[in-house]
Amino acid sequence: IFVQKTQKEDNFMSKQGADEASLKKSKPKKASAIKQEAAGAQTKTKAKGKGSRAKPKRAANRTLDEPYDSYLSDDVVSDGLKRKKFIQGVLRINPKKYQDAFVPNPDGGSDIYLCGTRMRNRALNGDIVVVDILEKTPNDAGDAPDRGTLQRTGKVVYILEKKHTRATTGFLKAYDKADNTAIFSPIDHRLPRLLVPLADCPQDYLKSPARFDKTLFVARITDWPFNSPFARGRLARSLGEAGEIEPETEGFLLENGIDFSDFSQEVLDCLPKNLPWKIPQEEIDKRRDFRRECIFTIDPSTARDLDDALHCKELPDDTFEVGVHIADVSHFVRCGTTLDEAAFARATSVYLVQKVVPMLPRLLCEELCSLNPNEDRLAFSVVWKMSREGKISSEWMGRTVIRSCVKMAYGDAQQIIENSVKAWDTADLPPISDGHSISNIVQSVLNLNKIAVELRRARQDAGALRLDQPKLTFTLNPETGMPNGCVVYEQKESNKLIEEFMLLANTSVAKAVYTAFPHDALLRRHAKPDEKVLDDVTKLCSGNGIKMDTSSSGALQAFLAGYRDRERVPGETQILTSLLTRPMKLAEYFCTSSGEDEKKYWHYALSIPLYTHFTSPIRRYPDVVVHRLLAASLGIDDFSGGGADRIGKIALHCNDMRSAAKRVQEMSSELFFSVFIKECGSIVEEGMVCGVLDKAADVLLLRFGITVRVYCEQMGLDAWEYKKVGYKSVLNLNWKKGGVSQVLTVFVPVHVTIETKEDGLKYAAFLNPPVSS
Repeated sequence: IFVQKTQKEDNFMSKQGADEASLKKSKPKKASAIKQEAAGAQTKTKAKGKGSRAKPKRAANRTLDEPYDSYLSDDVVSDGLKRKKFIQGVLRINPKKYQDAFVPNPDGGSDIYLCGTRMRNRALNGDIVVVDILEKTPNDAGDAPDRGTLQRTGKVVYILEKKHTRATTGFLKAYDKADNTAIFSPIDHRLPRLLVPLADCPQDYLKSPARFDKTLFVARITDWPFNSPFARGRLARSLGEAGEIEPETEGFLLENGIDFSDFSQEVLDCLPKNLPWKIPQEEIDKRRDFRRECIFTIDPSTARDLDDALHCKELPDDTFEVGVHIADVSHFVRCGTTLDEAAFARATSVYLVQKVVPMLPRLLCEELCSLNPNEDRLAFSVVWKMSREGKISSEWMGRTVIRSCVKMAYGDAQQIIENSVKAWDTADLPPISDGHSISNIVQSVLNLNKIAVELRRARQDAGALRLDQPKLTFTLNPETGMPNGCVVYEQKESNKLIEEFMLLANTSVAKAVYTAFPHDALLRRHAKPDEKVLDDVTKLCSGNGIKMDTSSSGALQAFLAGYRDRERVPGETQILTSLLTRPMKLAEYFCTSSGEDEKKYWHYALSIPLYTHFTSPIRRYPDVVVHRLLAASLGIDDFSGGGADRIGKIALHCNDMRSAAKRVQEMSSELFFSVFIKECGSIVEEGMVCGVLDKAADVLLLRFGITVRVYCEQMGLDAWEYKKVGYKSVLNLNWKKGGVSQVLTVFVPVHVTIETKEDGLKYAAFLNPPVSS
């Protein structure tokens, strides 16, 4: 039942009882009793006196009038979980409204609602907690889709595993010389304020604290006594001035546990020494040789870690030999070495706007493993014989040696697809080596694309679902590193070509690995969406005149594909896609086990029974493990995987690090968008309402794919009123300017002004009044 035994109760910490920033409105709504109780339990910690440097009133000795509950004993928790009085799950704290927290309902219904910091009982976002279920209560979470309905509530009674790193970035706000402590205020409002020793602060801090007003620090939470509004912590170091790209980036990397340090000498000692490295002849003799084939890579123009390559050869019987060739990282990263341990710890490369934090040393990921053109490289390949319609008649897997003849960007391949009858010249593509003709390359790309179209059609017919989320890309000034512009990345046919063959290779390898290791294979699954949330989204859309069939992934895909051609207002499909991501669960790595129902292995979005990751071992550790398992299944290497326990731990760790990497990548994009807005001053953008709350609304900026929140109190209104009409949330606005009225519901087009805030790299959104007719 337990995931991991906890430490002593006082070693856990969570969000401090700081005041929630309340939004004023014309007619304040009455909060529920439980909300009042939770709010009443908060302790104000704002310092009084002159300026921001007023000393707190002996903060170190301040205690709560009503302390946090002590954590229950192991035996009580174990018994409560067995009897289903308690549940366990991952704590999720609303970043925009930190009083609201949720834990997934194991029965599949609405999430369990934890109101206020007292109910979280010092647990932090992402922690695996045990929750005692309380009574059902009217749901006052303003942005919950089922507002006004009964929702189960609970409180944290135990922390099974501290998933949060306990690292945080923020500012020094005040100090108490008598207690030798300073107050540290995290940027993330979901975290508590900390008392840190003055000895950790810079030497000049006591003499001139104002000098450090904008200095960004890193602190680590070490303790949170049950009777204190403050956590205890240690100040790690200064990052630099807030608002600068590198200090901010370093801060969120540290907060999310991303190791961006240089690789140790012990790790580097595992790499080949005699450079330039050449493949030994005895190694080539063990492999199938594809070096004479017309093999090429297609990647982003800036890519330096080339994981995958393709070849496509037409055969005399009107079929094709198609090969997917993946960098053989497992040849260099041997199981149990210091290099392997480092790769496992990082688990994934992290792609920021301005740089990459690699999983492997650059000698491997950019040189020896990267399938660079005109270089002999070791690969693990999957080769099929297939028809023009993508029907597979035979399949081969094994270790190979290859030689890519050209490194193409997606743009190069797209030009070939869009200009199939053009007379191509060698100057039209990057340099081609080994005597391969440009006509051969062009024809290979065209053949691959035609087969990819058929493969994609077959997947969609089988029920595959695609919910593309906008990805913002930036053009950077090469001298300053500052953003010159940004645009939503457009997926084109060349991207989809590569995607189809990577999916096919991953699926083929999943079947092979599972067949060989049914009890300890590393696979990837995607559970069905949350039924309650999906039902809420369906009713929300129905209330706005949009009928959806959500009975299966295929039904959803068919609906979205058809709706794009008949949307009433440009942007509606974007909103629908955004809404449908809410009930979707995250795909996850897992270890197969004996006696488990194979239905649990199903991948909902791909609509296939077995799937894994094989095609990106330079940047994903699970792929390295899958390579080892595949080699063992083929009898060409010895690797047991360490058994189900080891594979299970690898899966859990890689899930955690993948989530952390995703958060960091989103924070990097948000950071650079903030810098872009700061450079622009302010911009006015077209948007569409994607969520309505009681005193705010969420708006999707159609050009950037970013969701912003606009608050009623900042709109210049005479009054506003929130109401619920069936499942449709409505905000009626009365503007001071022009005396016009406006009704906000989901799918309503609006204009929004985006401006930079004065405090660092933050921006705010303001709804523009409608133009009166």
